[in-house]
Amino acid sequence: MLKKFETKSARVKGISFHAKRPWVLASLHNGVIQLWDYRMCTLLEKFDEHDGPVRGICFHIQQPLFVSGGDDYKIKVWNYKQRRCLFTLLGHLDYIRTTFFHHEYPWILSASDDQTIRIWNWQSRQCISVLTGHNHYVMCAQFHPTEDLLVSASLDQSVRVWDFSGLRKKSVAPGPAGLTEHLRNPQATDLFGQQLYMQADAVVKHVLEGHDRGVNWACFHPTLPLIASAADDRQVKLWRMNDSKAWEVDTCRGHYNNVSCVLFHAKHELIISNSEDLYIRVWDMSKRTLLQSFRREHERYWVLTSHPTLNLFAAGHDGGMVLFKLQRERPAYAVHNNMLFYIKNRHLRKLDMLTNRDAPVMHLSKGGGRQQPYSMSLNHAEWCVLVTWRNGENCSYELYAAPRDHSGAVPEGTEPARGQATTAIWVARNRFAALEKNNQLVIRNLKNEVSKKISTPTCEEIMYAGTGMLLLREADSVQLLDVQQKRTIASVKVSKCRYAIWNTDMSIVALLGKHTVTLCTKKLEQLCCITEGARVKSGAFDDSTPQPVFIYTTANHIKYCCKDGDYGIIRTLDVPVYAVRVLSTETGARVVCLDRECRPKVLNIDPTEYRFKLALVTRQYDQVLHMVRTAKLVGQSIIAYLQEKGYPEVALHFVKDSRTRLSLALQCGNIEVALEAAKSLDEPAAWDQLAKAALTTGNHQIVEMCYQRTKNFDKLSFLYLVTGNLEKLRKMMKIAEIRKDTSAQFQGALLLGDVGERIRLLRNSGQLSLAYLTAINHKQVEEAEQLKAALESAGMPVPEANPDAVFLRPPLPIQRNQPNWPLLAVSKSFFEVAGQARAAAEGSGSAVAAALDEPLEAAGAWGDDDVLPDHKEEGEEEIMEDACEDGGWDVGDEDLELPEELAPVSDMGAAEDSEQYFVAPTRGASAPLAARLRTAHDHVATGQFEAAMRLLNEQVGIVNFAPYESVFAEMFAHARVTFGALPSLPALTAYLHRNWKEATGKDLLPVITLKLSDLVSQLQQSYQLTTAGRFPEAIERLQGVAQRVPLLLVDSKAELSEAQQLLAVCRDYLVGLAMETARKAMPKNTVDEQKRTCEMAAYFTHCKLQPVHQILTLRTALNMFFKLKNYRTAASFARRLLELGPRPEVAQQARKILQACEKTPTDEHQLLYDEHNPFSVCGISYKPIYRGKPEEKCSLCAASFMPEHKGKLCPVCGVAEIGKDALGLRICPLQFNR
Repeated sequence: MLKKFETKSARVKGISFHAKRPWVLASLHNGVIQLWDYRMCTLLEKFDEHDGPVRGICFHIQQPLFVSGGDDYKIKVWNYKQRRCLFTLLGHLDYIRTTFFHHEYPWILSASDDQTIRIWNWQSRQCISVLTGHNHYVMCAQFHPTEDLLVSASLDQSVRVWDFSGLRKKSVAPGPAGLTEHLRNPQATDLFGQQLYMQADAVVKHVLEGHDRGVNWACFHPTLPLIASAADDRQVKLWRMNDSKAWEVDTCRGHYNNVSCVLFHAKHELIISNSEDLYIRVWDMSKRTLLQSFRREHERYWVLTSHPTLNLFAAGHDGGMVLFKLQRERPAYAVHNNMLFYIKNRHLRKLDMLTNRDAPVMHLSKGGGRQQPYSMSLNHAEWCVLVTWRNGENCSYELYAAPRDHSGAVPEGTEPARGQATTAIWVARNRFAALEKNNQLVIRNLKNEVSKKISTPTCEEIMYAGTGMLLLREADSVQLLDVQQKRTIASVKVSKCRYAIWNTDMSIVALLGKHTVTLCTKKLEQLCCITEGARVKSGAFDDSTPQPVFIYTTANHIKYCCKDGDYGIIRTLDVPVYAVRVLSTETGARVVCLDRECRPKVLNIDPTEYRFKLALVTRQYDQVLHMVRTAKLVGQSIIAYLQEKGYPEVALHFVKDSRTRLSLALQCGNIEVALEAAKSLDEPAAWDQLAKAALTTGNHQIVEMCYQRTKNFDKLSFLYLVTGNLEKLRKMMKIAEIRKDTSAQFQGALLLGDVGERIRLLRNSGQLSLAYLTAINHKQVEEAEQLKAALESAGMPVPEANPDAVFLRPPLPIQRNQPNWPLLAVSKSFFEVAGQARAAAEGSGSAVAAALDEPLEAAGAWGDDDVLPDHKEEGEEEIMEDACEDGGWDVGDEDLELPEELAPVSDMGAAEDSEQYFVAPTRGASAPLAARLRTAHDHVATGQFEAAMRLLNEQVGIVNFAPYESVFAEMFAHARVTFGALPSLPALTAYLHRNWKEATGKDLLPVITLKLSDLVSQLQQSYQLTTAGRFPEAIERLQGVAQRVPLLLVDSKAELSEAQQLLAVCRDYLVGLAMETARKAMPKNTVDEQKRTCEMAAYFTHCKLQPVHQILTLRTALNMFFKLKNYRTAASFARRLLELGPRPEVAQQARKILQACEKTPTDEHQLLYDEHNPFSVCGISYKPIYRGKPEEKCSLCAASFMPEHKGKLCPVCGVAEIGKDALGLRICPLQFNR
C-alpha cells in the first residue's frame, strides 16, 4: 500500500471521489461532511446541516452536485460551488445507508433501514419508485455501470439484483431512435415513451443467497457479469449472473470480523475488501487467493471506494480516512543519447526521441508476478539490462542480455540471471552494484558472480553517479561513494532523497525528494534547494543554455530551476507525467515524457522565461535586449524578479504603465525618466516621491518643480532658505500675503530679517504690544513712537523694553542660488546605450531631453487664484535664469558655432556631461540595512520596526504590539556596538553581522540577538514557578516566551520544529494555568458552582503538561470529584494518576480512593465532561470544543476558541488575533527557499 493522503477526524462512514478534480468527500459519524483536496492535502469546506451520522455520500459525475443521506432520514442535494444545500428529499422512515447518482439519468438511489430502496428524480425532486422485498435493513444499493440493473445488500442475508428497465421506459423520453423502436415493438411504448400496458417499475431479477449473516455491501464488476458481496459472516463472495440466473462462483475467506465493504479493481483482476478486523485485504479474482493485507493498529474500517478513472482508493475508519494506491505507477525507463528505453506490458521498448519511432526490443519474464518493474538500468556498452522488482518485502533483480539487432527475439531456454537485492545499478562496463537487504553493497560481474563486497550499514538506497561511483541515500543525507577505493568522497544533507538525475556532462545532479529539489555539483556541493507544495515526480536537464537548467514535473505543473535558485512555472498538467529528456531549439523546447500508462508523450514548453533569467545572470546582455524586444515577457513576476536582482533599468523596457515606470526609475536613480512618468501621472503622491529622490541627489531644480506642482509652500520656502535663494524666498513671502497666510508671511519675514515687515504684520493682526517690542528692540524709533501712541490711546499698558535684548537677524548665505550638486561621471549601462541608439535611429530623440524641454516651473502649478500674473511671469524667468546659471565660471561658449544636426540636449546643469556618462543611481542602503531581510528578527535588529510589525501581522496575526516595545528596543541595542573615534567627536555606532566572513555590502545580515536556548531556559524557569504554585508569575513568563518565538532566527529544520514545539508547550501551559487561576477565583456556594469548578479541574487534566505537573492536576481533580461523589470519573482520574508513577505516599492514597470508588462506580452529578471524546478547551469560556465541532484558532499560539470569539485579541498569548488568516511562523531561511 502506498499512502497518498491521510486525515484525522471522527469515524468516516462514506467516501466519494470527484471524477475530474483532486477532491474527495468524507461523511462523518458526527454529522459533518468534509471536502478535501487530496493533492494539496488541505480541507476545502465543511457541510454540517445533517442531524446525526451521515452514511451515504456521492459526487455527481458531471454537475457541481453531491448527495448525502443520514440518520436523520433526510437526503440532501448540495451544490459545492454555491457551498449550500439546494433541497432535501423526505420519504424514508429510518436511517439512510447509501446514496448514489445514476451515471446518465437524473436519478438518486438510496437504501435505508426502513427495508426499502428508493429512486428519486433530483430534477423534479420527487420519489419515482419504491423497491420493496427485503425484510431487514438494506445496507447498500448501487446502479450497474452500463445496464438497467441495480444490486442491493441487506441484513436479511440476501443480495438482490433488480431490473428497472420498466422505470426507464416510463420516465425517460426516447431518443432519436424512438420511432424505429416503437414501430418494431408497438405494444411496449407509444411515441412519447408512455406505457401501453401495466409493467412494474423494477422487478427482482436474481436473489443471491449464500451468506450466513447479514450482507453489508454488494457491487457490480465494471465490465464483467460479476457481483461481489461482503457480509457479517466474515466472507467475501463472488457471484456470476446471466439473463436467466445467477450463481455463486467462490468465497474468499480470511477476515476475522464483519466485512464492511468490497469492490472490484477497475484495471486488474483484483478484489479489495476491508473489515472491522482492522485489515484491508487484496484478493486474486481468478484464483480467489489472498495477495496482500494491510492492517491498522486500532481503527476499524467501515467503507471503501475507488476513483472513477485513476488508480486510487480510499478507506474510512474510526479515526479518519486514508487514500492509497496498491502499487506505484512510475514507469521504469532509461535514456541513452536520443534513445528512450522503457518497459510496458512486460516488453522492453525503445523510442527514438528525434523521429518518434517506437519499437519493441525484447520480452521480459514473469518473475515479478503482477507487479510492475520498480526501475531499470541500461548497460549500452554490453547491451545488458538490469530490471528491479519490489513486491512488499520481496525485492529482486533480473539481468537480461538484450538482442543487439533489436529484433525482439531471445534464444529459447535463456532465463535471466536473478538475485535478491533492493536495487541493482550498473557502475562499470562489466560490473553492477546490488544493495542487499542486510545493507551490504555487492559488486557483481556480467555472470552475476560476486567480485567485491562493501559494508554500508546506514544505506537505504543506491543511485547512479557515473563510472565507478555511486550515490548512497541515508536517512538525512546523500553520500558519494568511490566503489574502487571503498570510501566516501563527499556528502550533502538532503532528507529522504528518492531520485538522482544528472545532466549530460555529469557536472550537476538534481536530488529529488518527496517535496524538494536540490541541485548540487558533482562533488555534492549544494547550489540551491527548492521546496514544493505538491509532490515532485521527475525531471531532466536542458543543457542547451549557458548554464544547465533543471526542468522538473510535479503532480500538476512543469517547472524549471536554475543553479542560482531561480525557479518558476512553465505550464500546467492535467495528469502527472514523468519527464525523461528536454529537446531544445532556438525558438522553443519540447519535453519527452512518459505517462502512467507507459505511453510516450512530447509536450511543447516555452523556455523564454528561464533563458531570459540565465542571460541576465551570465551577462549576455545582447540576448537580453533581443528577448526584451521580441519575446512576450510581461507580467508582474518578471518585473519583480528584475527589481529583486538589481536590474530595474531592464524592467523599464517592459513597462508602459506610468506608475510602475516611476517606481522603477526611482529605484535605478534615473531622475529624467521618473520626471517623465510623474508628468504623465500628475498626482501629488508621484511628485512627492520624485521630490524625495531628487533631494537625495541634490537636484534642486527638480525638487523645486515638484514642490510647486504640489503647492507645498512650507517645503518650498525651506528649500529656498537652505539653497540661499533669498529672492525666491522674498517672493514666497509675497505669495503668502496673497494667500492671506499670516503665519507663513511672518515666518518668511523672520527668515529674511525684514524687521519692518514683521512690525507691519503684528500691527495689522492687532498685536500692538508685540509690534511695539519688536520696533523698540530693533531701534525702529519712529515706528515705536507711533505704536506707543496707539497703545496709550487704546488704554493699553506700554511694555518696557528689555535692555539685554539682541537683534534676531538670520546670517546671510555664503553662496547664494546654489547650483545642483555635482554628480559622479560613470559609464552608461549596456541597456541605456542600446536604448538611446535605437531611439536615435527611429528619429524620436532622447526621452530625457524631451521630458526636460519645457521650463521647470510650470505656471499652472501655483494656481490662478493665489498668484499675481506679474509674479508668475517673473518667477518663470528667474527659474529659467537659475537653470542656466554658470556659477561665475567664464565658460565662454556663447559664440560657438555648432552643427544643426546634433541631437537636442537638456538645459539642466547635469547635462553638461558628455553622452558617455549619466547620473549615478541613488545612494545605497546603509550597511546594517541588508537588501534581502526576510525575517522579523532581522528587521528588528536593523531598526526597521514598522516592517517587522507588518511581517508579524502577516505571518502570525499579531495586532497588539505594546508588549513588544521593550523587546524591540533590547534586540536593536544588542545588534549595535558604540565606540569612540576622536576626542573631539561623539561616539560612533557600528552594526554587528553574523555573516561578515563570507558576505559584503548589501548581503550582510545582522547578528542574532535572540536565541532559542534563551527561551528554553525561560521555559525551565516557568516550570519551576508552576511547580511552586506561583501561577501569575508563570503565566507572565510563559507569555513572554510565546511572544518572542516569532522573533527567533533558526538555521535548521530541527530548530524550527523545536521552536514550534516550544510554542505549543507554552500554549498548553497558558491555557491550563489561566483556567486553574479562574477556577480558584470562582465561588463554590451552590451545587452548580461546584460542578463548574469540577469541570474546569477535569479539563485541566487534559492539558499536555510535564508529568510532575500532570500528577498535580490529577490529584486536584481526583479529590474534587470524590468530594462531589462522582466516583466513576474519580476512579478514572485515579487510574491515570497511577499510570504516571507518583511518589509512594501519593500512589497509596490514590489506590485507597480507587478502591472506594470501585465499590460504587456511579456519578451522582451529570457534568459537561466526556473523557473518551477528544476535545480542546476554549481559551476564553473554558468550555470543551469536541473534535469535529467548529472552532477558531489563534494565529500565533494555535489556542482553540469558540467561533463567536473570532476577531478578538487572544488572551492566551496576549498579542494575536483569533481566527485571523496568517501565513504561519517564518523564522528559518529554509522556509523562504522556494
